[in-house]
Amino acid sequence: MWILPRRAPWSIRGLRSLSSSLGLGSCFEPNSSDQVYSNNRRIDGFVKSGDLNNALKVFDEMPQYDVVTYNLLISGQGRVGQREEAFRLYADMVSQGIRESASTFPCVLGSCSDGVQGVQVHCRAVSLGFSLNVYVGSSLVDFYLRVGQENVAVKVFDELVERNLAVCNLMLRGFCELGRVGELFGMFCRMKLDGVVPNGLSYCYWIRACSNGKLLDEGKQLHCHVVKEGWLGKNVFVDNALVDLYSACGSLIDAREAFEAIRVQDVISWNSIIWVYTENGLLLDALELFARMQFWGKRPSIRSFVGFLNLASRTRNIQLGKQMHCYVVKSGFDHGASFHVQSALIDMYGKCGDIESSVCMYEDGHEHNLESGNSLMTSLLHCGVIEDVVEMFGLIVDEGIGFDEVTLSTTLKALSLSVFASLGSCRLLHCCAVKSGFESDIAVSCSLIEAYGRCGHVKLSRQVFDELPSPNVICFTSIIHGYARNGMGSECLQLVQEMVEKGLKPDKVTVLCVLSGCSHSGLVEEAKLLFNSMEILYGVSPDQKHYSCMVDHLGRAGLLEEAEELLQQAPGKGDSVMWSSLLRSCMVHKNETVGRRTVKTLLKLEGEDPEILLQASNFHSEIGEFDTAMQIREFAIAQQVTRDIGHSLVEIYSHSHH
Repeated sequence: MWILPRRAPWSIRGLRSLSSSLGLGSCFEPNSSDQVYSNNRRIDGFVKSGDLNNALKVFDEMPQYDVVTYNLLISGQGRVGQREEAFRLYADMVSQGIRESASTFPCVLGSCSDGVQGVQVHCRAVSLGFSLNVYVGSSLVDFYLRVGQENVAVKVFDELVERNLAVCNLMLRGFCELGRVGELFGMFCRMKLDGVVPNGLSYCYWIRACSNGKLLDEGKQLHCHVVKEGWLGKNVFVDNALVDLYSACGSLIDAREAFEAIRVQDVISWNSIIWVYTENGLLLDALELFARMQFWGKRPSIRSFVGFLNLASRTRNIQLGKQMHCYVVKSGFDHGASFHVQSALIDMYGKCGDIESSVCMYEDGHEHNLESGNSLMTSLLHCGVIEDVVEMFGLIVDEGIGFDEVTLSTTLKALSLSVFASLGSCRLLHCCAVKSGFESDIAVSCSLIEAYGRCGHVKLSRQVFDELPSPNVICFTSIIHGYARNGMGSECLQLVQEMVEKGLKPDKVTVLCVLSGCSHSGLVEEAKLLFNSMEILYGVSPDQKHYSCMVDHLGRAGLLEEAEELLQQAPGKGDSVMWSSLLRSCMVHKNETVGRRTVKTLLKLEGEDPEILLQASNFHSEIGEFDTAMQIREFAIAQQVTRDIGHSLVEIYSHSHH
């Protein structure tokens, strides 16, 4: 052990002089090793109790110190988040000539705030011959995984002469967090070859990877290994991981069986199974388990409440949401206890249409964060309060909360729906996406494509699309929708062909966008061919929206008899929207015969709808039947009909004009 004299207080120096004059010599000389050991014990006690100030005070008063002293202080400062101070202390230790021990490097690497510092420590470990030490190697693996240098971590792991369970679990954790399933299961075979026996934590990482990837078959094989190795029923974390696995894969029966197999069900077990049932929409079963859990003295956790609130959001069940809100307040989770619960409440009220309560939940929050801000923005978008979404984006940026891909995507969607969208606002958000590194995110890219298309700048939409490394069906649908909106039907058809060549299968939304593009471009024959072959070519059965689009297309082209015949084949023989579209076409093309039949059908479907009545009145006026038109109009006026005033918006030189 290296002992370095640091300073000599005057009291000790005086005693040494006195002992020399009296000839006492070494009999009076204190044991320096014992002093250092005693002071290290004091520092260790202060560090463990979190009193770092007193620990540093003892350090400053020490006349001598060793590597253990520095290890204790570096570890203590790293533990309380003082990483820079810890690294400076390590630098001071090296400059004083005190040689590191194997325990020094884990403490220092845990305090490194960036990759540069870590590489310096790694080089120091190699130069001192510690690189092959399994304890130091484990810390290096953990550091490189933490800073995102997983390839370096793998290299360090491979170079270790001895690989124990701890370092293997570190690699498993890293691969699990990175979603590298192949390497994760490769570790299973490698551990077997190295003679390393997995423990419960190892199986938790493997099972979690299967949950994230919804790998049911692989998960069942792991379940067999868990039973074979005797971990089932002995490790509650493994038991709960199995419940989560089957729930993530949608296997409710297996999830319930895994839950029932747990010998002593803790609060995590109960909340996991409740989450399973809420995620699958089984409200009554979830409520039954919720009641049973409390009967057995288990307190509901945040996960249970979020599960119920998410279920209320999906089913638009505001009564359930309000009941859970009351329970949240009663349980004490409302006052800053969990931003997850706050965000779920904001989302629930917004999805149920109560935007006022959603805004109140956000404003009542003790601390605004990104998750709650995103929840409010999506709620505003869902309720159609488009302009407030854009304003909310500016608010959270001004407050220093920041933004992520969800924030950008939601704001861009709002712009694509807003009548006040401009090229300048789209470009501003595009710059934010590029600067923050979110331009490669699929959701952000698709929203950008939609926003540029909404502003009429299809070339910019195509530029964003072409920069995507591997566009999926949603990306193709977004660019096709942009072309369709701007009347570029030929480009829509060409993109569908590109999709098929890339091995992608158009869905019903893609086909609908192509039909819409053909409708706005006058491509009647192409649209008819696509509509008649969509089920054979793409496996997409036409629904009401597809029929409605084709009726509108045929009506625009003046093929009114074909449109009427197609309506008779539609599900339920069409709704009032389809027949109303056909009637407008009849009025444009002056087809009295089809128009009369259409009016008759419309009045049967929606005979008391004021808008239908006014449309029927206008048709009779155009064919000269003024008395009938007046009678229908008087009946409509009695229904207190009001019409929304339309408006147009044109952007010229970055300025909007009404």
